[in-house]
Amino acid sequence: MEHFTDTDRIYISRCLQLARNGRGSTSPNPMVGAVIVCDGRIIGEGYHIRAGEAHAEVNAVRSVSENDLSLLSQSTMYVSLEPCSHYGKTPPCCELIISCKIPRVVVATTDYNSLVNGGGIARMRNAGIDVRVGLLSEEAVALNRYFFTFHKLSRPFITLKWAQTADGFIDTYRDSGVPLQISTAGSQVAVHKLRSEHDAILVGTRTALLDDPSLTVRHWSGRVPLRLVVDRNNILPSTLKLFDGTLPTVLYTYNVLPDKFGENVEQVRLNPSTNLLSGIVEHLVSLKLNSLLVEGGATLLQSFIDMNLWDVARVEYNPELFIGCGVQAPVLCNVVESESFTCFGNKISLYMR
Repeated sequence: MEHFTDTDRIYISRCLQLARNGRGSTSPNPMVGAVIVCDGRIIGEGYHIRAGEAHAEVNAVRSVSENDLSLLSQSTMYVSLEPCSHYGKTPPCCELIISCKIPRVVVATTDYNSLVNGGGIARMRNAGIDVRVGLLSEEAVALNRYFFTFHKLSRPFITLKWAQTADGFIDTYRDSGVPLQISTAGSQVAVHKLRSEHDAILVGTRTALLDDPSLTVRHWSGRVPLRLVVDRNNILPSTLKLFDGTLPTVLYTYNVLPDKFGENVEQVRLNPSTNLLSGIVEHLVSLKLNSLLVEGGATLLQSFIDMNLWDVARVEYNPELFIGCGVQAPVLCNVVESESFTCFGNKISLYMR
């Protein structure tokens, strides 16, 4: 059992706080924060800002002033995830720590990525560094649940999202026209924030045809996830917003039509003899996408539920809207609400599988 002090807990908490600054910009890498402390004073700190750029440990070392560089050999580095031990777009962080002669390192959790998975810890210990692991590990894993799910289960973390009326419907019966407005203006902003935190977003054929969504984050400042649409028979018109060429879009189909779309639209042919959702997930894994947001419609959402192929369901309830009949909301069986909160008048419930 590793021994940690209350002071260690304070600085690991700071690492987790720093790491959250990278939310929505580090994938496929995890969010990581690092703090360097000498004699009760923080002399450096940093976080992983975006994929392909310097890791948290590097940014923490770079932040140390010239006057404090000599203190590195007397310091403790705190980091929310095991320092990497492999060459990717950046050199191994464990080698930087060794070269800086930092004598003690406290790590919140090991890295489940097979390229690391204890390798960074072992290398630092072999160099004589006192490495302690496991402080606030549950919080650290929860922070990077997309990353850990990808590397543990070999699939993206899957979020299901829908809004429903007080009497359990997600839309009216219609073949055209404006969709039923269940979300409020404020809760729509929250949805766009949620989109920006996922690598990809998926809708079904009917949703694309009837709603003509753009699937952007126009109500939030953040990255746009890769837009995905299921269209088994390739019947969707090329005039939809999803196919306007302004953003990359992937269409999953059994029937590729080479000349149908312009630039920025990729048609991925799935095997009709295999499971559709499994084919989509396999493709996302090949793209190294850690997270998927499924926005509907009801049939597509229910398909993920029936396959137990999801991690969290985010359901928005409008307590004042009753319509009597319409498209039934998806059904979650044997699942207990794990968290709920009010968002601009509507209730948001989170269900964990």
